[in-house]
Amino acid sequence: MDLTQLTLLEARALLRAREISAVELTDAYLARIAALEPRLRAFVTVTADLARLQARAADVRLAAGEEAPLLGLPLALKDILCTAGVRTTCSSRILENFVPPYDAAVVERLRAAGAVVLGKTNLDEFAMGSSTENSAFFPTRNPWDLARVPGGSSGGSAAAVAAGEAPAALGTDTGGSIRQPAALCGIVGLKPTYGRVSRYGLVAFASSLDQIGPMARTAADCALLLGVIAGHDPRDATALPDPVPDYLAELEGDLRGLRVGVPREYFAAGLEPGVEAAVRAAIAQLAALGASVDEVSLPHTEYGVAAYYLIAPAEASANLARYDGVKYGYSVAAPTLLDSYFRTRAEGFGPEVKRRIMLGTYALSAGYYDAYYLKAQKVRTLIKSDFDRAFERFDVLATPTSPTVAFRLGERVADPLAMYLSDVCTIPVNLAGLPGVSVPCGFVDGLPVGLQLIGPPLSEGRLLRVAHCYQQATDWHRRTPPLDEGG
Repeated sequence: MDLTQLTLLEARALLRAREISAVELTDAYLARIAALEPRLRAFVTVTADLARLQARAADVRLAAGEEAPLLGLPLALKDILCTAGVRTTCSSRILENFVPPYDAAVVERLRAAGAVVLGKTNLDEFAMGSSTENSAFFPTRNPWDLARVPGGSSGGSAAAVAAGEAPAALGTDTGGSIRQPAALCGIVGLKPTYGRVSRYGLVAFASSLDQIGPMARTAADCALLLGVIAGHDPRDATALPDPVPDYLAELEGDLRGLRVGVPREYFAAGLEPGVEAAVRAAIAQLAALGASVDEVSLPHTEYGVAAYYLIAPAEASANLARYDGVKYGYSVAAPTLLDSYFRTRAEGFGPEVKRRIMLGTYALSAGYYDAYYLKAQKVRTLIKSDFDRAFERFDVLATPTSPTVAFRLGERVADPLAMYLSDVCTIPVNLAGLPGVSVPCGFVDGLPVGLQLIGPPLSEGRLLRVAHCYQQATDWHRRTPPLDEGG
Protein backbone atom coordinates (compact mmCIF):
# COMPACT_ATOMS: atom_id res chain seq x y z
CA MET A 1 0.00 0.00 0.00
CA ASP A 2 1.33 3.43 -1.01
CA LEU A 3 0.53 5.56 2.03
CA THR A 4 1.08 8.79 0.08
CA GLN A 5 -1.92 8.03 -2.14
CA LEU A 6 -4.39 7.91 0.74
CA THR A 7 -6.95 10.64 1.29
CA LEU A 8 -7.09 12.25 4.72
CA LEU A 9 -10.23 10.32 5.64
CA GLU A 10 -8.75 7.02 4.44
CA ALA A 11 -5.57 7.62 6.42
CA ARG A 12 -7.57 8.61 9.50
CA ALA A 13 -9.56 5.36 9.37
CA LEU A 14 -6.36 3.31 9.14
CA LEU A 15 -4.75 5.24 12.00
CA ARG A 16 -7.79 4.77 14.24
CA ALA A 17 -7.88 1.05 13.43
CA ARG A 18 -4.15 0.91 14.32
CA GLU A 19 -3.41 -0.61 10.88
CA ILE A 20 -0.75 2.05 10.31
CA SER A 21 1.06 4.39 12.68
CA ALA A 22 1.40 8.15 12.47
CA VAL A 23 5.19 7.72 12.30
CA GLU A 24 4.90 5.35 9.32
CA LEU A 25 2.56 7.75 7.54
CA THR A 26 4.76 10.76 8.24
CA ASP A 27 7.93 8.94 7.17
CA ALA A 28 6.27 7.96 3.89
CA TYR A 29 5.51 11.59 3.08
CA LEU A 30 8.94 12.81 4.18
CA ALA A 31 10.55 10.18 1.91
CA ARG A 32 8.42 11.32 -1.01
CA ILE A 33 9.29 14.96 -0.33
CA ALA A 34 13.00 14.06 -0.34
CA ALA A 35 12.60 12.19 -3.62
CA LEU A 36 10.57 14.81 -5.48
CA GLU A 37 11.72 18.18 -4.15
CA PRO A 38 14.84 18.48 -6.34
CA ARG A 39 12.44 18.60 -9.32
CA LEU A 40 9.26 20.08 -7.86
CA ARG A 41 10.41 22.72 -5.33
CA ALA A 42 7.06 22.94 -3.53
CA PHE A 43 8.53 23.51 -0.04
CA VAL A 44 10.46 26.48 1.35
CA THR A 45 11.06 24.65 4.66
CA VAL A 46 10.65 20.96 5.46
CA THR A 47 10.17 20.39 9.21
CA ALA A 48 11.16 16.72 9.30
CA ASP A 49 12.29 16.60 12.93
CA LEU A 50 9.21 18.46 14.17
CA ALA A 51 6.94 16.24 12.08
CA ARG A 52 8.42 13.05 13.50
CA LEU A 53 8.14 14.43 17.03
CA GLN A 54 4.47 15.29 16.47
CA ALA A 55 3.85 11.89 14.85
CA ARG A 56 5.32 10.03 17.83
CA ALA A 57 3.14 12.08 20.19
CA ALA A 58 0.12 11.30 18.02
CA ASP A 59 0.82 7.57 18.19
CA VAL A 60 0.84 7.75 21.98
CA ARG A 61 -2.54 9.51 21.94
CA LEU A 62 -3.96 7.04 19.39
CA ALA A 63 -2.81 4.11 21.52
CA ALA A 64 -4.71 5.67 24.42
CA GLY A 65 -7.88 5.69 22.34
CA GLU A 66 -8.05 9.43 21.60
CA GLU A 67 -9.97 10.52 18.50
CA ALA A 68 -9.03 14.16 17.75
CA PRO A 69 -10.17 15.14 14.21
CA LEU A 70 -6.70 15.21 12.61
CA LEU A 71 -4.74 13.07 15.05
CA GLY A 72 -1.60 11.78 13.31
CA LEU A 73 -2.47 13.24 9.89
CA PRO A 74 0.36 15.07 8.06
CA LEU A 75 -0.30 18.47 6.44
CA ALA A 76 1.61 21.26 4.72
CA LEU A 77 1.19 24.99 5.44
CA LYS A 78 1.57 27.88 3.05
CA ASP A 79 4.57 29.88 4.22
CA ILE A 80 2.50 32.97 4.94
CA LEU A 81 0.99 31.50 8.12
CA CYS A 82 2.90 32.23 11.31
CA THR A 83 4.40 29.16 13.00
CA ALA A 84 6.01 29.50 16.42
CA GLY A 85 9.67 28.52 16.24
CA VAL A 86 9.55 27.78 12.50
CA ARG A 87 10.56 30.47 10.04
CA THR A 88 7.81 32.21 8.09
CA THR A 89 9.23 33.86 4.98
CA CYS A 90 6.26 34.77 2.76
CA SER A 91 8.81 33.73 0.08
CA SER A 92 10.37 37.17 0.46
CA ARG A 93 13.95 38.22 1.16
CA ILE A 94 12.67 40.76 3.65
CA LEU A 95 11.41 37.93 5.91
CA GLU A 96 13.88 35.24 4.87
CA ASN A 97 15.06 34.57 8.43
CA PHE A 98 11.96 35.65 10.37
CA VAL A 99 10.87 33.18 13.07
CA PRO A 100 7.50 34.12 14.63
CA PRO A 101 7.06 33.86 18.41
CA TYR A 102 3.46 32.64 18.01
CA ASP A 103 1.19 30.44 15.86
CA ALA A 104 -1.53 31.67 13.56
CA ALA A 105 -5.04 30.84 14.79
CA VAL A 106 -5.44 28.13 12.14
CA VAL A 107 -2.11 26.57 13.14
CA GLU A 108 -3.23 26.54 16.79
CA ARG A 109 -6.38 24.71 15.76
CA LEU A 110 -4.51 22.21 13.60
CA ARG A 111 -2.12 21.43 16.45
CA ALA A 112 -5.02 21.04 18.91
CA ALA A 113 -6.64 18.63 16.46
CA GLY A 114 -3.47 16.52 16.38
CA ALA A 115 -2.14 17.38 12.92
CA VAL A 116 1.49 16.73 11.95
CA VAL A 117 3.18 19.63 10.13
CA LEU A 118 5.44 18.47 7.28
CA GLY A 119 6.67 21.95 6.37
CA LYS A 120 5.98 25.34 4.83
CA THR A 121 5.17 25.65 1.12
CA ASN A 122 6.37 28.09 -1.52
CA LEU A 123 4.26 30.99 -2.79
CA ASP A 124 4.40 34.15 -4.82
CA GLU A 125 6.08 36.75 -2.60
CA PHE A 126 3.53 38.00 -0.04
CA ALA A 127 0.90 36.05 -2.05
CA MET A 128 1.18 38.50 -4.95
CA GLY A 129 0.99 36.45 -8.10
CA SER A 130 -0.70 33.71 -10.08
CA SER A 131 2.18 31.37 -10.90
CA THR A 132 4.50 31.04 -7.85
CA GLU A 133 7.24 32.48 -10.07
CA ASN A 134 7.34 35.62 -7.92
CA SER A 135 8.88 33.72 -5.02
CA ALA A 136 12.17 35.30 -3.99
CA PHE A 137 13.73 31.84 -3.67
CA PHE A 138 12.73 29.64 -6.64
CA PRO A 139 9.69 28.85 -8.79
CA THR A 140 7.58 25.80 -8.01
CA ARG A 141 6.79 23.47 -10.90
CA ASN A 142 3.53 21.83 -11.88
CA PRO A 143 3.55 18.06 -11.13
CA TRP A 144 1.66 17.36 -14.37
CA ASP A 145 4.33 19.06 -16.49
CA LEU A 146 7.51 20.33 -14.85
CA ALA A 147 7.91 22.96 -17.58
CA ARG A 148 4.69 24.64 -16.45
CA VAL A 149 3.54 26.72 -13.48
CA PRO A 150 1.41 25.28 -10.66
CA GLY A 151 -0.62 28.49 -10.42
CA GLY A 152 -0.44 30.87 -7.52
CA SER A 153 -0.07 32.26 -5.10
CA SER A 154 -0.62 28.99 -3.19
CA GLY A 155 1.28 27.06 -5.86
CA GLY A 156 3.53 25.27 -3.40
CA SER A 157 0.57 23.90 -1.45
CA ALA A 158 -1.25 22.83 -4.63
CA ALA A 159 1.82 21.16 -6.13
CA ALA A 160 2.63 19.34 -2.88
CA VAL A 161 -0.86 17.86 -2.63
CA ALA A 162 -1.08 16.95 -6.33
CA ALA A 163 2.34 15.28 -6.22
CA GLY A 164 1.58 13.25 -3.10
CA GLU A 165 4.05 15.14 -0.92
CA ALA A 166 1.20 15.90 1.50
CA PRO A 167 -2.37 14.62 1.69
CA ALA A 168 -3.68 18.15 2.23
CA ALA A 169 -2.48 21.68 2.84
CA LEU A 170 -3.63 25.14 3.80
CA GLY A 171 -3.48 27.99 1.33
CA THR A 172 -4.71 31.57 1.27
CA ASP A 173 -6.96 33.22 -1.29
CA THR A 174 -7.02 36.98 -1.94
CA GLY A 175 -8.09 36.94 -5.59
CA GLY A 176 -8.07 33.24 -6.43
CA SER A 177 -4.87 32.02 -4.81
CA ILE A 178 -6.40 28.75 -3.53
CA ARG A 179 -8.81 27.97 -6.36
CA GLN A 180 -6.64 28.82 -9.37
CA PRO A 181 -3.63 26.66 -8.36
CA ALA A 182 -6.02 23.91 -7.28
CA ALA A 183 -7.48 23.95 -10.80
CA LEU A 184 -4.07 24.00 -12.50
CA CYS A 185 -2.81 21.10 -10.35
CA GLY A 186 -5.95 18.98 -10.44
CA ILE A 187 -7.01 19.09 -6.77
CA VAL A 188 -9.85 20.57 -4.71
CA GLY A 189 -9.36 24.03 -3.21
CA LEU A 190 -11.90 25.88 -1.06
CA LYS A 191 -11.98 29.61 -0.43
CA PRO A 192 -14.36 30.10 2.53
CA THR A 193 -16.69 33.02 3.14
CA TYR A 194 -14.77 36.11 4.24
CA GLY A 195 -14.57 35.89 8.04
CA ARG A 196 -15.39 32.17 8.26
CA VAL A 197 -11.74 31.43 9.19
CA SER A 198 -9.66 33.64 11.48
CA ARG A 199 -6.92 35.65 9.81
CA TYR A 200 -4.98 36.06 13.07
CA GLY A 201 -1.37 35.17 12.30
CA LEU A 202 -1.84 35.32 8.54
CA VAL A 203 0.70 37.80 7.15
CA ALA A 204 -1.60 40.33 5.53
CA PHE A 205 -1.67 41.17 1.82
CA ALA A 206 -5.12 42.77 1.39
CA SER A 207 -7.05 42.62 4.64
CA SER A 208 -10.58 42.95 3.21
CA LEU A 209 -9.96 40.11 0.73
CA ASP A 210 -7.59 37.56 2.35
CA GLN A 211 -9.04 34.25 3.49
CA ILE A 212 -7.43 30.95 4.55
CA GLY A 213 -8.74 27.66 3.21
CA PRO A 214 -8.07 23.94 2.69
CA MET A 215 -6.56 22.19 -0.35
CA ALA A 216 -6.83 18.42 -0.80
CA ARG A 217 -7.63 15.72 -3.33
CA THR A 218 -11.27 15.47 -2.33
CA ALA A 219 -14.11 17.70 -1.20
CA ALA A 220 -14.60 15.38 1.78
CA ASP A 221 -11.03 16.03 2.97
CA CYS A 222 -11.61 19.78 2.59
CA ALA A 223 -14.77 19.41 4.69
CA LEU A 224 -12.75 17.68 7.42
CA LEU A 225 -10.13 20.43 7.43
CA LEU A 226 -12.61 23.31 7.28
CA GLY A 227 -14.42 21.93 10.31
CA VAL A 228 -11.18 22.25 12.28
CA ILE A 229 -10.01 25.71 11.17
CA ALA A 230 -13.35 27.57 10.90
CA GLY A 231 -14.94 29.52 13.73
CA HIS A 232 -14.93 32.75 15.67
CA ASP A 233 -11.71 34.22 17.05
CA PRO A 234 -11.80 37.35 19.24
CA ARG A 235 -8.30 38.28 17.98
CA ASP A 236 -9.68 38.86 14.47
CA ALA A 237 -12.36 41.56 14.37
CA THR A 238 -13.59 40.25 11.00
CA ALA A 239 -14.07 36.65 12.18
CA LEU A 240 -17.76 35.71 12.00
CA PRO A 241 -19.53 34.61 15.21
CA ASP A 242 -21.70 32.01 13.45
CA PRO A 243 -21.41 28.44 14.78
CA VAL A 244 -19.44 25.93 12.73
CA PRO A 245 -21.60 23.17 11.23
CA ASP A 246 -20.55 19.56 10.75
CA TYR A 247 -19.27 19.89 7.21
CA LEU A 248 -18.70 16.14 6.85
CA ALA A 249 -22.34 15.48 7.74
CA GLU A 250 -23.42 18.09 5.18
CA LEU A 251 -21.83 16.02 2.41
CA GLU A 252 -24.76 13.60 2.68
CA GLY A 253 -27.58 13.89 0.16
CA ASP A 254 -27.90 14.28 -3.57
CA LEU A 255 -28.35 17.12 -6.06
CA ARG A 256 -32.04 16.69 -6.81
CA GLY A 257 -33.70 20.10 -6.71
CA LEU A 258 -30.41 22.02 -6.67
CA ARG A 259 -30.61 25.15 -8.83
CA VAL A 260 -27.36 25.82 -10.71
CA GLY A 261 -26.76 29.14 -12.46
CA VAL A 262 -24.24 29.46 -15.28
CA PRO A 263 -23.01 33.08 -15.62
CA ARG A 264 -22.64 33.88 -19.32
CA GLU A 265 -19.89 36.47 -18.64
CA TYR A 266 -17.53 33.70 -17.50
CA PHE A 267 -17.64 32.03 -20.92
CA ALA A 268 -16.20 34.94 -22.87
CA ALA A 269 -13.17 35.72 -25.02
CA GLY A 270 -9.93 34.39 -23.54
CA LEU A 271 -11.44 31.12 -22.35
CA GLU A 272 -9.57 28.22 -23.94
CA PRO A 273 -11.92 25.98 -25.99
CA GLY A 274 -10.74 22.83 -24.20
CA VAL A 275 -11.37 24.41 -20.80
CA GLU A 276 -14.86 25.53 -21.84
CA ALA A 277 -15.69 22.05 -23.14
CA ALA A 278 -14.56 20.38 -19.90
CA VAL A 279 -16.47 22.83 -17.70
CA ARG A 280 -19.66 22.56 -19.75
CA ALA A 281 -19.40 18.76 -19.58
CA ALA A 282 -19.06 19.04 -15.79
CA ILE A 283 -22.17 21.24 -15.61
CA ALA A 284 -24.01 18.66 -17.72
CA GLN A 285 -22.92 16.04 -15.18
CA LEU A 286 -24.48 18.13 -12.39
CA ALA A 287 -27.72 18.17 -14.40
CA ALA A 288 -27.50 14.39 -14.85
CA LEU A 289 -27.23 14.09 -11.06
CA GLY A 290 -30.55 15.90 -10.64
CA ALA A 291 -29.70 19.61 -10.62
CA SER A 292 -31.59 22.13 -12.75
CA VAL A 293 -29.34 24.36 -14.84
CA ASP A 294 -30.04 27.76 -16.35
CA GLU A 295 -28.09 30.76 -17.57
CA VAL A 296 -27.70 33.94 -15.52
CA SER A 297 -26.01 37.30 -16.05
CA LEU A 298 -23.50 38.98 -13.73
CA PRO A 299 -23.11 42.19 -15.76
CA HIS A 300 -20.36 43.84 -13.70
CA THR A 301 -18.00 40.84 -13.90
CA GLU A 302 -15.90 42.53 -16.58
CA TYR A 303 -14.86 45.24 -14.12
CA GLY A 304 -13.68 42.80 -11.45
CA VAL A 305 -10.00 42.64 -12.39
CA ALA A 306 -9.72 46.43 -12.67
CA ALA A 307 -11.42 47.00 -9.31
CA TYR A 308 -9.32 44.31 -7.63
CA TYR A 309 -6.03 45.75 -8.87
CA LEU A 310 -6.88 49.06 -7.25
CA ILE A 311 -8.30 47.76 -3.96
CA ALA A 312 -5.79 44.97 -3.26
CA PRO A 313 -2.64 47.05 -3.99
CA ALA A 314 -4.04 49.93 -1.91
CA GLU A 315 -4.42 47.61 1.08
CA ALA A 316 -1.02 46.05 0.38
CA SER A 317 0.57 49.50 0.33
CA ALA A 318 -0.71 50.09 3.88
CA ASN A 319 0.01 46.57 5.18
CA LEU A 320 3.54 46.36 3.82
CA ALA A 321 4.53 49.75 5.22
CA ARG A 322 5.45 47.92 8.45
CA TYR A 323 8.49 46.23 6.82
CA ASP A 324 11.17 48.77 7.55
CA GLY A 325 13.92 46.56 8.99
CA VAL A 326 13.75 48.15 12.44
CA LYS A 327 12.19 45.46 14.65
CA TYR A 328 12.42 42.32 12.51
CA GLY A 329 13.23 41.08 9.04
CA TYR A 330 15.91 42.09 6.57
CA SER A 331 17.70 45.33 7.44
CA VAL A 332 20.37 47.41 5.70
CA ALA A 333 22.61 49.67 7.77
CA ALA A 334 22.88 53.17 6.29
CA PRO A 335 24.10 56.64 7.32
CA THR A 336 20.57 57.87 8.05
CA LEU A 337 17.35 56.19 9.16
CA LEU A 338 15.62 57.25 5.94
CA ASP A 339 18.42 55.77 3.83
CA SER A 340 18.08 52.54 5.81
CA TYR A 341 14.34 52.41 5.08
CA PHE A 342 14.88 52.98 1.37
CA ARG A 343 17.66 50.42 0.99
CA THR A 344 15.97 47.81 3.17
CA ARG A 345 12.77 47.93 1.11
CA ALA A 346 14.58 48.26 -2.22
CA GLU A 347 16.66 45.14 -1.56
CA GLY A 348 14.10 43.19 0.49
CA PHE A 349 11.06 43.39 -1.80
CA GLY A 350 10.86 41.78 -5.22
CA PRO A 351 9.66 43.48 -8.44
CA GLU A 352 6.00 42.43 -8.25
CA VAL A 353 5.63 43.50 -4.63
CA LYS A 354 7.17 46.88 -5.45
CA ARG A 355 4.85 47.24 -8.44
CA ARG A 356 1.78 46.65 -6.29
CA ILE A 357 2.95 48.93 -3.48
CA MET A 358 3.43 51.72 -6.02
CA LEU A 359 0.06 51.06 -7.65
CA GLY A 360 -1.66 51.11 -4.28
CA THR A 361 0.14 54.20 -3.03
CA TYR A 362 -0.77 56.03 -6.23
CA ALA A 363 -4.44 54.99 -5.99
CA LEU A 364 -4.61 56.31 -2.41
CA SER A 365 -2.73 59.55 -3.06
CA ALA A 366 -4.29 63.01 -2.86
CA GLY A 367 -6.16 63.87 -6.03
CA TYR A 368 -6.51 60.26 -7.16
CA TYR A 369 -8.35 58.61 -4.25
CA ASP A 370 -11.83 59.49 -5.56
CA ALA A 371 -10.98 58.73 -9.18
CA TYR A 372 -9.50 55.31 -8.50
CA TYR A 373 -9.84 53.73 -5.06
CA LEU A 374 -13.29 55.09 -4.22
CA LYS A 375 -14.63 54.22 -7.66
CA ALA A 376 -13.23 50.70 -7.35
CA GLN A 377 -15.06 50.26 -4.04
CA LYS A 378 -18.32 51.34 -5.72
CA VAL A 379 -17.74 48.77 -8.46
CA ARG A 380 -17.12 46.18 -5.75
CA THR A 381 -20.59 46.93 -4.37
CA LEU A 382 -22.13 46.49 -7.83
CA ILE A 383 -20.38 43.12 -8.24
CA LYS A 384 -21.72 41.97 -4.86
CA SER A 385 -25.21 43.12 -5.87
CA ASP A 386 -24.99 41.02 -9.05
CA PHE A 387 -24.28 37.95 -6.94
CA ASP A 388 -27.05 38.80 -4.46
CA ARG A 389 -29.60 38.93 -7.29
CA ALA A 390 -28.30 35.69 -8.80
CA PHE A 391 -28.66 33.85 -5.49
CA GLU A 392 -32.33 34.82 -5.32
CA ARG A 393 -32.80 32.36 -8.23
CA PHE A 394 -29.94 29.90 -7.78
CA ASP A 395 -28.35 27.87 -5.00
CA VAL A 396 -24.95 27.58 -6.68
CA LEU A 397 -23.18 29.21 -9.62
CA ALA A 398 -20.89 27.14 -11.86
CA THR A 399 -18.01 28.64 -13.86
CA PRO A 400 -14.48 27.83 -15.02
CA THR A 401 -11.91 28.33 -12.27
CA SER A 402 -9.18 29.45 -14.68
CA PRO A 403 -9.62 30.55 -18.30
CA THR A 404 -6.60 28.43 -19.28
CA VAL A 405 -4.74 25.33 -18.23
CA ALA A 406 -1.28 25.73 -16.68
CA PHE A 407 0.94 27.96 -18.79
CA ARG A 408 4.67 27.55 -19.31
CA LEU A 409 7.21 28.85 -16.81
CA GLY A 410 8.38 32.29 -17.90
CA GLU A 411 5.55 32.74 -20.38
CA ARG A 412 3.85 35.65 -18.57
CA VAL A 413 6.56 36.99 -16.28
CA ALA A 414 7.25 39.98 -18.53
CA ASP A 415 3.55 40.72 -19.08
CA PRO A 416 1.89 41.64 -15.76
CA LEU A 417 -1.52 42.22 -17.36
CA ALA A 418 -1.58 38.72 -18.89
CA MET A 419 -0.62 37.33 -15.48
CA TYR A 420 -3.35 39.35 -13.73
CA LEU A 421 -5.98 38.00 -16.14
CA SER A 422 -5.21 34.48 -14.86
CA ASP A 423 -7.57 35.28 -11.97
CA VAL A 424 -10.39 36.78 -14.02
CA CYS A 425 -12.81 33.99 -12.99
CA THR A 426 -11.94 33.99 -9.29
CA ILE A 427 -11.50 37.67 -8.35
CA PRO A 428 -15.23 38.62 -8.23
CA VAL A 429 -15.81 35.99 -5.51
CA ASN A 430 -13.26 37.69 -3.24
CA LEU A 431 -14.63 41.15 -3.94
CA ALA A 432 -18.07 39.92 -2.82
CA GLY A 433 -16.72 37.98 0.19
CA LEU A 434 -18.32 34.72 -1.01
CA PRO A 435 -17.22 31.09 -0.69
CA GLY A 436 -15.98 29.27 -3.77
CA VAL A 437 -14.51 25.84 -4.48
CA SER A 438 -12.56 24.46 -7.42
CA VAL A 439 -12.99 20.77 -8.23
CA PRO A 440 -11.12 18.80 -10.95
CA CYS A 441 -13.36 18.33 -14.00
CA GLY A 442 -11.15 17.13 -16.86
CA PHE A 443 -7.90 17.47 -18.76
CA VAL A 444 -6.70 19.31 -21.85
CA ASP A 445 -3.55 17.88 -23.41
CA GLY A 446 -2.74 16.13 -20.14
CA LEU A 447 -3.23 19.26 -18.00
CA PRO A 448 -6.00 19.58 -15.38
CA VAL A 449 -9.09 21.78 -15.65
CA GLY A 450 -11.10 23.06 -12.68
CA LEU A 451 -14.84 23.67 -12.24
CA GLN A 452 -15.58 26.57 -9.89
CA LEU A 453 -18.68 26.44 -7.71
CA ILE A 454 -19.76 29.68 -6.00
CA GLY A 455 -22.35 30.06 -3.24
CA PRO A 456 -23.91 32.74 -1.04
CA PRO A 457 -22.26 33.60 2.29
CA LEU A 458 -21.72 30.64 4.66
CA SER A 459 -22.81 28.06 2.09
CA GLU A 460 -19.56 26.06 2.32
CA GLY A 461 -21.45 22.93 3.30
CA ARG A 462 -23.62 23.13 0.19
CA LEU A 463 -20.65 23.78 -2.10
CA LEU A 464 -18.74 20.86 -0.63
CA ARG A 465 -21.78 18.60 -1.05
CA VAL A 466 -22.07 19.53 -4.72
CA ALA A 467 -18.33 19.00 -5.24
CA HIS A 468 -18.50 15.69 -3.34
CA CYS A 469 -21.44 14.41 -5.40
CA TYR A 470 -19.62 15.38 -8.58
CA GLN A 471 -16.46 13.56 -7.43
CA GLN A 472 -18.49 10.47 -6.55
CA ALA A 473 -19.72 10.40 -10.16
CA THR A 474 -16.35 11.10 -11.83
CA ASP A 475 -12.75 9.98 -11.47
CA TRP A 476 -10.75 13.06 -12.48
CA HIS A 477 -9.44 13.48 -8.91
CA ARG A 478 -8.16 9.90 -8.84
CA ARG A 479 -5.66 10.50 -11.63
CA THR A 480 -2.09 11.16 -10.55
CA PRO A 481 0.73 13.10 -12.20
CA PRO A 482 3.40 11.14 -14.14
CA LEU A 483 6.19 12.05 -11.69
CA ASP A 484 7.03 8.45 -10.84
CA GLU A 485 7.57 7.74 -14.53
CA GLY A 486 10.08 10.59 -14.72
CA GLY A 487 7.52 13.14 -15.95
